[in-house]
Amino acid sequence: MRYRLLAAEDEPQLRMMLWDYFTAKDFDVTTCRDGEEALAKLEEQAFDIVFLDIEMNGISGIELARELPLSCCLIFTTAYAHYALEGFEVNAVDFLHKPYFYDRFDRAVQKAEQWLKMHDLLSVSEAASRQLVLKVEYKNVTISIDTILYIESIDNYVKIHGTDGKTVLSKITLRSLEEQLPQGEFIRIHRSFLVPKKRVAKFSRSEVVLVKSGKSLPVGKKYAEDAMMLLGKEEG
Repeated sequence: MRYRLLAAEDEPQLRMMLWDYFTAKDFDVTTCRDGEEALAKLEEQAFDIVFLDIEMNGISGIELARELPLSCCLIFTTAYAHYALEGFEVNAVDFLHKPYFYDRFDRAVQKAEQWLKMHDLLSVSEAASRQLVLKVEYKNVTISIDTILYIESIDNYVKIHGTDGKTVLSKITLRSLEEQLPQGEFIRIHRSFLVPKKRVAKFSRSEVVLVKSGKSLPVGKKYAEDAMMLLGKEEG
């Protein structure tokens, strides 16, 4: 994989040195002279690894680090060792103390590559844990939990209504399905309806209105008290 790297360094000679180091490893490299330029680049495109000088004109490396997406691997470079603690507080995987040479740079990059591989594995695992596999007729169908608008019980079947308007009908009880869902994310509002908390736009003791679709679902008397407690103070 060809990683995308961003390096923010205000010293021209070090910036050229980093460029040489990066291109020797065949990375896709972007260099910046200060924090403002680096921030603009981060808003334009995604990067895998970011090298930040801590002391730069304008936005410091520490400030800029707080704007990085969680998928970015951060390495700090600085001539001042006392910044090391602050660097690790913003989840830097390494800290290069200037002056440094290619061997030390290479070890930092290896750490970053290991971090990225681990992050990818965790992302795949998390995505898998956010899926349901249900039997639909004679085949298995995978459904992303995050695309569920609401779930309806029909006799011994459940109908899953998606945010895209599509539905899936599977022979399973609502109670059995509920046990497979992430705890605390779904609310039973009726013997026939289960809704994700994040899809609720408005609610009262008698009905729940879902976001965007405006779909209204009844709240059963048996479930009203628990539903109101989980959703918060009654609206309207």
